Amino acid sequence: MQSATHRIERDPLGEVRVPADAYYGGQTQRAVENFPISGLTAQPELVTATVLIKKAAAETNRDIGRLDRHVAAAIIAAADEVLGGGLRDQFVVDVYQAGAGTSHNMNTNEVLANRAAELLGGTRGDYSKVHPNDHVNMGQSTNDVFPTATRLAVLMLLPGLLEAARGLAAALDAKSREFAPVLKTGRTHLQDAVPVTLGQEFGGYAANVAHAADDLERAAGQLQELNLGATALGTGLNAGDDYTSKAVGNLARYTSLPVRPAASRFRVTQSMGDVLAYSGALRRLAVEVGRVASDLRLLSMGPRAGIAEIKLPAVQPGSSIMPGKVNPSVPEMVNQVCYQVYGCDAANLAAAEAGQLELNVMMPVMAWNTIHATRIMRQAMHVLRTRTVTGIEADVDRCRELLDRSTAVATALSTYIGYAATAEIAKESVRTGKPVREIVRERKLLPDDQLERILAPEAMTSPGIPGEKDKGKA
Repeated sequence: MQSATHRIERDPLGEVRVPADAYYGGQTQRAVENFPISGLTAQPELVTATVLIKKAAAETNRDIGRLDRHVAAAIIAAADEVLGGGLRDQFVVDVYQAGAGTSHNMNTNEVLANRAAELLGGTRGDYSKVHPNDHVNMGQSTNDVFPTATRLAVLMLLPGLLEAARGLAAALDAKSREFAPVLKTGRTHLQDAVPVTLGQEFGGYAANVAHAADDLERAAGQLQELNLGATALGTGLNAGDDYTSKAVGNLARYTSLPVRPAASRFRVTQSMGDVLAYSGALRRLAVEVGRVASDLRLLSMGPRAGIAEIKLPAVQPGSSIMPGKVNPSVPEMVNQVCYQVYGCDAANLAAAEAGQLELNVMMPVMAWNTIHATRIMRQAMHVLRTRTVTGIEADVDRCRELLDRSTAVATALSTYIGYAATAEIAKESVRTGKPVREIVRERKLLPDDQLERILAPEAMTSPGIPGEKDKGKA
Protein backbone atom coordinates (compact mmCIF):
# COMPACT_ATOMS: atom_id res chain seq x y z
CA MET A 1 0.00 0.00 0.00
CA GLN A 2 1.40 3.40 -0.94
CA SER A 3 0.28 7.03 -0.77
CA ALA A 4 1.88 10.13 -2.20
CA THR A 5 3.98 10.54 0.94
CA HIS A 6 4.32 7.08 2.49
CA ARG A 7 4.40 3.39 1.72
CA ILE A 8 3.54 0.55 4.07
CA GLU A 9 6.15 -2.11 4.67
CA ARG A 10 5.99 -5.16 6.89
CA ASP A 11 8.68 -6.63 9.10
CA PRO A 12 8.53 -9.29 11.85
CA LEU A 13 6.87 -6.75 14.20
CA GLY A 14 4.14 -5.70 11.78
CA GLU A 15 3.42 -2.74 9.52
CA VAL A 16 5.70 0.30 9.24
CA ARG A 17 5.05 3.62 7.48
CA VAL A 18 8.13 4.53 5.41
CA PRO A 19 8.57 7.75 3.38
CA ALA A 20 7.52 6.93 -0.18
CA ASP A 21 10.76 8.15 -1.75
CA ALA A 22 13.11 6.50 0.79
CA TYR A 23 15.54 3.83 -0.33
CA TYR A 24 15.71 2.56 3.23
CA GLY A 25 12.92 0.38 4.56
CA GLY A 26 10.91 -0.61 7.58
CA GLN A 27 13.67 -1.66 9.95
CA THR A 28 15.58 1.55 9.29
CA GLN A 29 12.41 3.56 9.85
CA ARG A 30 11.88 1.86 13.21
CA ALA A 31 15.45 2.83 14.18
CA VAL A 32 14.81 6.45 13.14
CA GLU A 33 11.75 6.53 15.37
CA ASN A 34 13.37 4.68 18.26
CA PHE A 35 16.64 6.61 18.39
CA PRO A 36 16.13 10.37 17.85
CA ILE A 37 19.20 11.03 20.00
CA SER A 38 22.05 13.10 18.59
CA GLY A 39 21.40 13.91 14.98
CA LEU A 40 24.75 12.28 14.24
CA THR A 41 24.73 9.50 11.66
CA ALA A 42 27.31 7.04 10.36
CA GLN A 43 30.44 8.72 9.03
CA PRO A 44 31.09 8.42 5.29
CA GLU A 45 34.00 6.05 5.92
CA LEU A 46 31.81 3.61 7.85
CA VAL A 47 29.14 3.70 5.13
CA THR A 48 31.80 3.08 2.49
CA ALA A 49 33.27 0.17 4.44
CA THR A 50 29.87 -1.43 5.02
CA VAL A 51 28.89 -1.11 1.37
CA LEU A 52 32.21 -2.63 0.32
CA ILE A 53 31.39 -5.63 2.51
CA LYS A 54 27.99 -6.02 0.83
CA LYS A 55 29.61 -5.82 -2.59
CA ALA A 56 32.25 -8.38 -1.61
CA ALA A 57 29.57 -10.70 -0.24
CA ALA A 58 27.40 -10.44 -3.35
CA GLU A 59 30.35 -11.18 -5.62
CA THR A 60 31.41 -14.10 -3.42
CA ASN A 61 27.93 -15.60 -3.12
CA ARG A 62 27.56 -15.36 -6.89
CA ASP A 63 30.88 -17.08 -7.50
CA ILE A 64 30.18 -19.98 -5.13
CA GLY A 65 26.73 -20.49 -6.64
CA ARG A 66 24.52 -19.28 -3.81
CA LEU A 67 23.19 -16.07 -5.31
CA ASP A 68 21.47 -15.59 -8.66
CA ARG A 69 23.84 -13.81 -11.03
CA HIS A 70 21.28 -11.17 -12.00
CA VAL A 71 20.50 -10.37 -8.37
CA ALA A 72 24.19 -10.26 -7.55
CA ALA A 73 24.87 -7.93 -10.46
CA ALA A 74 22.10 -5.58 -9.31
CA ILE A 75 23.41 -5.52 -5.72
CA ILE A 76 26.95 -4.86 -6.97
CA ALA A 77 25.71 -2.05 -9.23
CA ALA A 78 23.74 -0.50 -6.35
CA ALA A 79 26.82 -0.75 -4.14
CA ASP A 80 28.95 0.95 -6.78
CA GLU A 81 26.42 3.79 -6.91
CA VAL A 82 26.83 4.41 -3.20
CA LEU A 83 30.60 4.05 -3.41
CA GLY A 84 30.51 6.68 -6.14
CA GLY A 85 28.73 9.11 -3.81
CA GLY A 86 25.08 8.32 -4.54
CA LEU A 87 22.29 7.73 -2.02
CA ARG A 88 24.43 8.92 0.89
CA ASP A 89 21.49 10.80 2.37
CA GLN A 90 19.71 7.47 2.84
CA PHE A 91 21.95 6.40 5.73
CA VAL A 92 19.88 7.95 8.46
CA VAL A 93 20.29 5.91 11.65
CA ASP A 94 21.59 7.79 14.68
CA VAL A 95 25.01 6.88 16.05
CA TYR A 96 23.38 5.97 19.37
CA GLN A 97 21.32 3.01 18.29
CA ALA A 98 20.55 -0.56 19.28
CA GLY A 99 23.61 -2.56 20.26
CA ALA A 100 26.01 -4.19 17.82
CA GLY A 101 25.03 -1.93 14.91
CA THR A 102 22.09 -4.00 13.66
CA SER A 103 20.22 -0.85 12.63
CA HIS A 104 23.17 0.42 10.59
CA ASN A 105 23.59 -2.99 8.94
CA MET A 106 19.88 -3.14 8.05
CA ASN A 107 19.95 0.46 6.80
CA THR A 108 22.65 -0.62 4.36
CA ASN A 109 20.87 -3.84 3.42
CA GLU A 110 17.60 -2.00 2.71
CA VAL A 111 19.15 0.81 0.65
CA LEU A 112 21.02 -1.65 -1.55
CA ALA A 113 18.03 -4.00 -1.85
CA ASN A 114 15.65 -1.25 -2.93
CA ARG A 115 18.07 0.26 -5.41
CA ALA A 116 18.97 -3.19 -6.80
CA ALA A 117 15.26 -3.98 -7.15
CA GLU A 118 14.79 -0.80 -9.17
CA LEU A 119 17.64 -1.80 -11.44
CA LEU A 120 15.84 -5.10 -12.04
CA GLY A 121 12.57 -3.32 -12.86
CA GLY A 122 11.00 -3.49 -9.39
CA THR A 123 9.82 -0.79 -7.02
CA ARG A 124 11.00 0.44 -3.65
CA GLY A 125 9.46 -1.49 -0.77
CA ASP A 126 8.80 -4.62 -2.84
CA TYR A 127 11.42 -7.15 -1.78
CA SER A 128 10.31 -9.99 -3.99
CA LYS A 129 13.17 -9.39 -6.43
CA VAL A 130 15.93 -8.44 -3.97
CA HIS A 131 15.51 -8.99 -0.25
CA PRO A 132 17.59 -7.09 2.36
CA ASN A 133 18.19 -10.18 4.51
CA ASP A 134 17.99 -13.07 2.09
CA HIS A 135 20.11 -11.54 -0.67
CA VAL A 136 22.09 -8.46 0.45
CA ASN A 137 22.88 -9.93 3.88
CA MET A 138 23.48 -13.46 2.59
CA GLY A 139 26.17 -15.30 4.55
CA GLN A 140 26.48 -12.42 7.03
CA SER A 141 25.46 -11.22 10.46
CA THR A 142 25.68 -7.75 11.95
CA ASN A 143 28.15 -9.35 14.34
CA ASP A 144 30.72 -9.88 11.62
CA VAL A 145 29.71 -7.04 9.30
CA PHE A 146 29.99 -4.21 11.83
CA PRO A 147 33.39 -5.14 13.32
CA THR A 148 34.75 -5.63 9.81
CA ALA A 149 33.35 -2.29 8.68
CA THR A 150 34.86 -0.53 11.69
CA ARG A 151 38.27 -2.00 10.99
CA LEU A 152 38.13 -1.21 7.29
CA ALA A 153 37.04 2.38 7.93
CA VAL A 154 39.95 2.99 10.31
CA LEU A 155 42.45 1.30 8.01
CA MET A 156 41.28 3.38 5.08
CA LEU A 157 41.79 6.56 7.13
CA LEU A 158 45.15 5.45 8.51
CA PRO A 159 47.43 6.54 5.61
CA GLY A 160 46.17 10.12 5.81
CA LEU A 161 46.61 10.17 9.58
CA LEU A 162 50.16 8.81 9.38
CA GLU A 163 51.02 11.23 6.59
CA ALA A 164 49.84 14.14 8.75
CA ALA A 165 51.75 12.91 11.80
CA ARG A 166 54.97 12.28 9.92
CA GLY A 167 54.61 15.55 8.04
CA LEU A 168 54.33 17.37 11.36
CA ALA A 169 57.36 15.50 12.70
CA ALA A 170 59.34 16.42 9.57
CA ALA A 171 58.39 20.10 9.92
CA LEU A 172 59.47 20.10 13.56
CA ASP A 173 62.71 18.39 12.58
CA ALA A 174 63.36 21.04 9.92
CA LYS A 175 62.91 23.70 12.59
CA SER A 176 65.30 21.83 14.87
CA ARG A 177 68.01 22.17 12.22
CA GLU A 178 67.15 25.81 11.59
CA PHE A 179 67.30 26.59 15.31
CA ALA A 180 70.42 24.51 16.04
CA PRO A 181 72.64 27.55 16.84
CA VAL A 182 70.04 29.29 19.07
CA LEU A 183 71.11 29.05 22.73
CA LYS A 184 68.47 29.39 25.44
CA THR A 185 67.72 28.35 28.95
CA GLY A 186 66.09 24.99 29.47
CA ARG A 187 63.20 24.61 31.88
CA THR A 188 62.10 21.84 34.20
CA HIS A 189 59.23 22.19 36.71
CA LEU A 190 58.64 25.48 34.83
CA GLN A 191 61.85 26.76 36.46
CA ASP A 192 65.19 27.70 34.92
CA ALA A 193 67.37 24.73 34.04
CA VAL A 194 70.69 24.23 32.27
CA PRO A 195 71.24 25.62 28.77
CA VAL A 196 69.83 23.91 25.70
CA THR A 197 69.50 24.94 22.09
CA LEU A 198 66.14 25.74 20.62
CA GLY A 199 67.05 23.19 17.96
CA GLN A 200 67.46 20.45 20.55
CA GLU A 201 64.09 21.33 22.03
CA PHE A 202 62.37 21.09 18.64
CA GLY A 203 64.30 17.92 17.83
CA GLY A 204 62.74 16.32 20.88
CA TYR A 205 59.28 17.36 19.70
CA ALA A 206 59.94 15.86 16.28
CA ALA A 207 61.20 12.57 17.69
CA ASN A 208 58.25 12.18 20.05
CA VAL A 209 55.66 12.76 17.34
CA ALA A 210 57.45 10.38 14.96
CA HIS A 211 57.75 7.70 17.64
CA ALA A 212 54.04 7.97 18.45
CA ALA A 213 53.19 7.66 14.75
CA ASP A 214 55.24 4.47 14.52
CA ASP A 215 53.47 3.09 17.58
CA LEU A 216 50.09 3.91 16.03
CA GLU A 217 51.01 2.12 12.81
CA ARG A 218 51.97 -0.99 14.77
CA ALA A 219 48.72 -0.91 16.74
CA ALA A 220 46.69 -0.52 13.56
CA GLY A 221 48.24 -3.71 12.19
CA GLN A 222 45.96 -5.66 14.53
CA LEU A 223 42.94 -4.31 12.65
CA GLN A 224 43.94 -6.22 9.54
CA GLU A 225 42.40 -9.40 10.97
CA LEU A 226 38.75 -9.52 9.90
CA ASN A 227 36.01 -11.72 11.33
CA LEU A 228 33.88 -11.56 8.17
CA GLY A 229 32.44 -15.04 7.78
CA ALA A 230 32.13 -15.51 11.54
CA THR A 231 28.42 -14.64 11.25
CA ALA A 232 26.62 -14.46 14.60
CA LEU A 233 29.10 -15.94 17.08
CA GLY A 234 32.24 -17.01 15.28
CA THR A 235 31.08 -20.45 14.16
CA GLY A 236 30.61 -19.38 10.56
CA LEU A 237 27.01 -20.64 10.43
CA ASN A 238 25.48 -19.92 6.97
CA ALA A 239 28.87 -18.79 5.63
CA GLY A 240 31.75 -21.27 5.39
CA ASP A 241 35.49 -21.14 4.79
CA ASP A 242 35.14 -20.82 1.01
CA TYR A 243 32.90 -17.79 1.50
CA THR A 244 35.23 -16.25 4.10
CA SER A 245 38.41 -16.54 2.06
CA LYS A 246 36.81 -15.20 -1.12
CA ALA A 247 34.93 -12.35 0.60
CA VAL A 248 37.97 -11.15 2.52
CA GLY A 249 40.05 -11.53 -0.65
CA ASN A 250 37.58 -9.29 -2.47
CA LEU A 251 37.90 -6.65 0.25
CA ALA A 252 41.67 -6.79 -0.04
CA ARG A 253 41.37 -6.31 -3.78
CA TYR A 254 38.93 -3.40 -3.51
CA THR A 255 40.91 -1.52 -0.87
CA SER A 256 44.52 -2.60 -1.49
CA LEU A 257 44.71 -3.23 2.26
CA PRO A 258 46.57 -6.28 3.64
CA VAL A 259 43.45 -7.63 5.34
CA ARG A 260 43.09 -11.34 6.11
CA PRO A 261 40.64 -13.71 7.81
CA ALA A 262 41.03 -13.65 11.59
CA ALA A 263 43.10 -16.48 13.05
CA SER A 264 40.36 -16.79 15.68
CA ARG A 265 36.97 -15.57 14.53
CA PHE A 266 35.73 -15.98 18.12
CA ARG A 267 38.38 -13.59 19.43
CA VAL A 268 37.49 -10.83 17.01
CA THR A 269 33.75 -11.36 17.45
CA GLN A 270 33.91 -11.34 21.24
CA SER A 271 36.29 -8.44 21.75
CA MET A 272 36.84 -4.93 20.49
CA GLY A 273 40.29 -4.98 22.08
CA ASP A 274 42.09 -4.40 18.77
CA VAL A 275 40.08 -1.22 18.20
CA LEU A 276 40.82 -0.17 21.78
CA ALA A 277 44.56 -0.73 21.22
CA TYR A 278 44.42 1.53 18.17
CA SER A 279 42.41 4.11 20.13
CA GLY A 280 45.01 4.04 22.91
CA ALA A 281 47.86 4.55 20.45
CA LEU A 282 45.94 7.44 18.90
CA ARG A 283 45.53 8.93 22.38
CA ARG A 284 49.30 8.65 22.86
CA LEU A 285 49.85 10.54 19.58
CA ALA A 286 47.40 13.19 20.80
CA VAL A 287 49.35 13.49 24.04
CA GLU A 288 52.61 14.13 22.17
CA VAL A 289 51.05 16.59 19.73
CA GLY A 290 49.15 18.30 22.55
CA ARG A 291 52.41 18.75 24.47
CA VAL A 292 53.97 20.42 21.45
CA ALA A 293 50.99 22.76 21.08
CA SER A 294 51.11 23.66 24.77
CA ASP A 295 54.84 24.35 24.62
CA LEU A 296 54.43 26.56 21.57
CA ARG A 297 51.92 28.58 23.53
CA LEU A 298 54.33 28.88 26.48
CA LEU A 299 57.40 29.72 24.43
CA SER A 300 55.55 32.39 22.45
CA MET A 301 53.77 34.00 25.42
CA GLY A 302 54.16 37.76 25.57
CA PRO A 303 55.23 39.53 23.50
CA ARG A 304 56.50 41.82 26.27
CA ALA A 305 55.48 40.25 29.57
CA GLY A 306 56.19 36.57 28.91
CA ILE A 307 58.85 34.17 27.66
CA ALA A 308 58.60 35.24 24.00
CA GLU A 309 61.52 33.10 22.78
CA ILE A 310 59.67 32.23 19.57
CA LYS A 311 57.21 34.04 17.32
CA LEU A 312 54.23 32.19 15.89
CA PRO A 313 52.61 33.22 12.61
CA ALA A 314 49.67 35.54 13.16
CA VAL A 315 46.61 33.85 11.67
CA GLN A 316 43.78 36.01 13.03
CA PRO A 317 43.09 38.89 15.45
CA GLY A 318 43.12 37.65 19.01
CA SER A 319 40.69 39.89 20.83
CA SER A 320 37.37 41.63 20.34
CA ILE A 321 38.37 44.32 22.87
CA MET A 322 42.17 44.64 22.79
CA PRO A 323 43.36 46.00 19.44
CA GLY A 324 46.56 44.45 18.12
CA LYS A 325 46.41 41.39 20.36
CA VAL A 326 47.35 38.16 18.57
CA ASN A 327 46.74 34.78 20.20
CA PRO A 328 48.27 31.34 19.52
CA SER A 329 45.01 30.34 17.89
CA VAL A 330 46.14 27.22 16.05
CA PRO A 331 47.88 25.62 19.04
CA GLU A 332 44.78 26.39 21.12
CA MET A 333 42.65 24.56 18.56
CA VAL A 334 45.07 21.63 18.58
CA ASN A 335 44.86 21.34 22.35
CA GLN A 336 41.07 21.18 22.15
CA VAL A 337 41.22 18.48 19.50
CA CYS A 338 43.61 16.45 21.64
CA TYR A 339 41.26 16.72 24.62
CA GLN A 340 38.45 15.42 22.43
CA VAL A 341 40.62 12.48 21.35
CA TYR A 342 41.23 11.67 25.03
CA GLY A 343 37.46 11.71 25.56
CA CYS A 344 36.84 9.42 22.61
CA ASP A 345 39.39 6.98 23.98
CA ALA A 346 37.80 7.07 27.45
CA ALA A 347 34.43 6.18 25.90
CA ASN A 348 36.10 3.42 23.90
CA LEU A 349 37.68 2.01 27.04
CA ALA A 350 34.33 1.79 28.81
CA ALA A 351 32.61 0.33 25.76
CA ALA A 352 35.33 -2.25 25.12
CA GLU A 353 35.13 -3.47 28.71
CA ALA A 354 31.35 -3.86 28.36
CA GLY A 355 31.60 -6.84 26.00
CA GLN A 356 29.81 -9.91 27.30
CA LEU A 357 30.14 -13.57 26.40
CA GLU A 358 30.19 -13.98 22.60
CA LEU A 359 29.75 -10.34 21.59
CA ASN A 360 30.44 -6.71 22.43
CA VAL A 361 27.21 -4.88 21.63
CA MET A 362 28.72 -1.42 22.25
CA MET A 363 30.40 -1.38 18.84
CA PRO A 364 28.49 1.57 17.32
CA VAL A 365 29.79 4.13 19.80
CA MET A 366 33.31 2.72 19.49
CA ALA A 367 33.19 2.97 15.72
CA TRP A 368 31.99 6.56 15.80
CA ASN A 369 34.50 7.68 18.41
CA THR A 370 37.45 5.97 16.74
CA ILE A 371 36.67 7.31 13.27
CA HIS A 372 35.91 10.78 14.64
CA ALA A 373 39.15 10.91 16.65
CA THR A 374 41.14 9.76 13.62
CA ARG A 375 39.64 12.40 11.35
CA ILE A 376 40.02 15.38 13.68
CA MET A 377 43.54 14.39 14.72
CA ARG A 378 44.60 14.15 11.09
CA GLN A 379 43.24 17.60 10.29
CA ALA A 380 44.61 19.22 13.44
CA MET A 381 48.14 18.01 12.72
CA HIS A 382 47.90 19.19 9.12
CA VAL A 383 46.79 22.67 10.20
CA LEU A 384 49.41 22.85 12.96
CA ARG A 385 52.13 22.06 10.43
CA THR A 386 51.01 24.32 7.61
CA ARG A 387 49.69 27.31 9.56
CA THR A 388 52.05 27.41 12.52
CA VAL A 389 55.15 25.21 12.64
CA THR A 390 56.55 26.06 9.21
CA GLY A 391 56.33 29.78 10.01
CA ILE A 392 57.82 29.80 13.52
CA GLU A 393 60.67 32.25 14.04
CA ALA A 394 63.20 32.29 16.86
CA ASP A 395 63.88 35.49 18.80
CA VAL A 396 67.61 34.88 19.19
CA ASP A 397 68.28 37.98 21.30
CA ARG A 398 65.47 37.19 23.71
CA CYS A 399 66.68 33.60 24.08
CA ARG A 400 70.18 34.83 24.94
CA GLU A 401 68.89 37.53 27.30
CA LEU A 402 66.97 35.01 29.39
CA LEU A 403 69.87 32.55 29.31
CA ASP A 404 72.31 35.16 30.59
CA ARG A 405 69.94 36.02 33.44
CA SER A 406 69.50 32.39 34.46
CA THR A 407 71.30 30.99 37.50
CA ALA A 408 71.03 27.41 36.25
CA VAL A 409 74.30 27.82 34.36
CA ALA A 410 75.96 27.46 37.76
CA THR A 411 75.34 23.71 37.45
CA ALA A 412 78.50 23.41 35.36
CA LEU A 413 80.55 24.54 38.35
CA SER A 414 79.53 21.68 40.63
CA THR A 415 82.11 19.27 39.19
CA TYR A 416 84.85 21.75 40.13
CA ILE A 417 83.73 23.35 43.42
CA GLY A 418 81.08 20.90 44.64
CA TYR A 419 77.30 20.91 44.86
CA ALA A 420 77.02 22.85 48.14
CA ALA A 421 79.29 25.70 47.08
CA THR A 422 77.54 25.91 43.71
CA ALA A 423 74.14 26.08 45.42
CA GLU A 424 75.35 28.99 47.57
CA ILE A 425 76.48 30.87 44.48
CA ALA A 426 73.14 30.27 42.73
CA LYS A 427 71.20 31.48 45.79
CA GLU A 428 73.31 34.63 46.07
CA SER A 429 72.82 35.31 42.37
CA VAL A 430 69.04 35.10 42.81
CA ARG A 431 69.14 37.24 45.97
CA THR A 432 71.44 39.97 44.65
CA GLY A 433 70.83 39.86 40.94
CA LYS A 434 74.56 39.52 40.33
CA PRO A 435 75.62 37.20 37.48
CA VAL A 436 77.08 33.85 38.50
CA ARG A 437 80.41 34.75 36.86
CA GLU A 438 80.75 37.87 38.96
CA ILE A 439 80.20 36.02 42.22
CA VAL A 440 82.74 33.32 41.33
CA ARG A 441 85.27 36.01 40.47
CA GLU A 442 84.60 37.87 43.70
CA ARG A 443 85.24 34.70 45.68
CA LYS A 444 88.34 33.88 43.57
CA LEU A 445 87.17 30.27 43.18
CA LEU A 446 88.46 29.74 39.63
CA PRO A 447 90.81 31.53 37.19
CA ASP A 448 88.96 33.77 34.74
CA ASP A 449 89.95 31.89 31.59
CA GLN A 450 88.89 28.56 33.07
CA LEU A 451 85.67 30.07 34.39
CA GLU A 452 84.76 31.34 30.94
CA ARG A 453 85.30 27.92 29.39
CA ILE A 454 83.25 26.20 32.09
CA LEU A 455 80.34 28.65 31.88
CA ALA A 456 80.27 28.80 28.08
CA PRO A 457 76.64 27.86 27.30
CA GLU A 458 77.70 26.11 24.11
CA ALA A 459 79.71 23.64 26.17
CA MET A 460 76.66 22.79 28.28
CA THR A 461 74.50 21.66 25.37
CA SER A 462 76.49 18.54 24.50
CA PRO A 463 77.50 15.47 26.50
CA GLY A 464 80.44 15.72 28.86
CA ILE A 465 81.81 18.05 31.51
CA PRO A 466 82.30 21.68 30.42
CA GLY A 467 85.95 22.68 30.65
CA GLU A 468 86.89 19.09 31.53
CA LYS A 469 90.45 19.47 30.25
CA ASP A 470 90.97 22.11 32.96
CA LYS A 471 89.72 19.94 35.82
CA GLY A 472 92.25 19.65 38.60
CA LYS A 473 94.11 22.84 37.60
CA ALA A 474 92.10 25.17 39.81
